[in-house]
Amino acid sequence: QVQLIESGGGLVQAGGSLRLSCVASGLTFSRYAMAWFRQARGKEREEFVAAIHWSTSTTSYADSVKGRFTISRDDAKNAVYLQMNSLKSDDTAVYFCAADYIGAGATMKSMYGYWGQGTQVTVSS
Repeated sequence: QVQLIESGGGLVQAGGSLRLSCVASGLTFSRYAMAWFRQARGKEREEFVAAIHWSTSTTSYADSVKGRFTISRDDAKNAVYLQMNSLKSDDTAVYFCAADYIGAGATMKSMYGYWGQGTQVTVSS
C-alpha cells in the first residue's frame, strides 16, 4: 500500500519560512518524480507548486513561487521537501505531495497517481 505523508505545515507570519516534508512508503521512491501542489480555501483545483524529476532531479516551479520555494529530494530517506521562504498570505493553502512513476516532473495534476492527505500552511499578514 502506497502512502505519502506530509508534515511541517503550520502558522507563520508573512515573510517567514517553513519546510514541508513528505515521506513515501510502499513504492520504489527513486523511480518517482515528486511534486507539490496546493489548494487554497474556496478554490476547486489544486495548483501546481513545484516538481522534481525522478532521476536527474531537474526541478520546475510555478511562477508564483519561483525564487522563494525550493524542492529537493533524498532518495535514501524516501523523502521530498519543500523549503518555503518569504511567505505571503497568498501562499495560504493545503499543500499536497504527489508521485508520478518515472515522471519528468510534470505540472499537470493528472500525471500523478499517488497523493498524500495534505498539510495546512497558513500565512498571516
